[in-house]
Amino acid sequence: MGIEIIFLILAVLVIAFGVGVVVLNRRREGVQAPSQRTAAQPAAPPRPADELSTGDTLVEEPAVAEEPVAEEPPAGTLRERLAKARSTFAGAISGVLSRSAITDESFDELEEALLRADIGVNIADELLGGLRTRVRDKEITEPAALLDALDVEMKSRLAGSERSLNFETFDEGATNVWMFVGVNGVGKTTTIGKLAKQQVDAGRTVLLAAGDTFRAAAAEQLTTWAERSDVEIVRGADGADPSSVIFDGVEKAASKNIELVMADTAGRLHTKSNLMDELAKVRRVAEKGAGKVTETLLVIDATTGQNGLTQAREFGDVTDVTGVVLTKLDGSAKGGIVFAIETELGIPVKLVGIGETIGDLVDFDPDEFVSALLER
Repeated sequence: MGIEIIFLILAVLVIAFGVGVVVLNRRREGVQAPSQRTAAQPAAPPRPADELSTGDTLVEEPAVAEEPVAEEPPAGTLRERLAKARSTFAGAISGVLSRSAITDESFDELEEALLRADIGVNIADELLGGLRTRVRDKEITEPAALLDALDVEMKSRLAGSERSLNFETFDEGATNVWMFVGVNGVGKTTTIGKLAKQQVDAGRTVLLAAGDTFRAAAAEQLTTWAERSDVEIVRGADGADPSSVIFDGVEKAASKNIELVMADTAGRLHTKSNLMDELAKVRRVAEKGAGKVTETLLVIDATTGQNGLTQAREFGDVTDVTGVVLTKLDGSAKGGIVFAIETELGIPVKLVGIGETIGDLVDFDPDEFVSALLER
């Protein structure tokens, strides 16, 4: 009897041990690390969605962020970009149209708007003087007709100018030179870079000459634009003679039959006489060898207003400016400087900058410009 009890106890212990082993193994499987389970049983790659059979569940894997592709934002219209300049006229236009007849207040509001836009006292007087006469003669009787007449007068002031960039075809061994002048900070170097890219896209061969040797960042900036446009660049040491850099650029372009040299120049104004003497020298040297200066473009910051007129007059005295590039027009309420430059100095505005991208340097269209200002 005692032996039977012993065997019974042993059997119970064996069964209990077996059960414990099973439970322990199951607990170990429950806490196994994901990486261990994956290593032991590699997951099959997910099948394409079109191969899934009915009843399959598609589990989406986390999306991998793609590196953004640098795309140039779509260019806005000139009307959209001139919102700040147009706001100068908005109140006056609203005031004129709010009245049932043309009054002295109508002319006062238009005059204030023209002056705030930096059109200039003389031009404003001329524009409104003619309209006053036509109103007195009953030729213009309605407020809307007054604005239409102002639109026509402003456009006629800008009509007839040659605005295309001059590019000549030479025999081998000669090249066009476009000089860019202007004070520091107006966007001269950026303008060169944008225009260089546009010329390359148009099929011309271009070389950049970093003649602003007194501002270290200018050469570096121009080098970056040269790389973007895939064009050659000639630059000198900091503080080197700008004329020598331009001359070397022209000679290199001629030796490689490059059609166009775009030359940056210094813009420092610590003494006007030094700057102007230097620019005159640069132009002479640029034409000593194989180059011919076919454009001298003065770059003016539109936000400077009437000060830009002074710059145009001084630069024009020594460099024979052939055209103006008006930058930052989208951020200025002083776009009327266009009228002062063209009317008083006879220099055409050829290009305007209305933003930061390459596509935002555009040919100046006077009709579109005036229409954008006056909401016509």
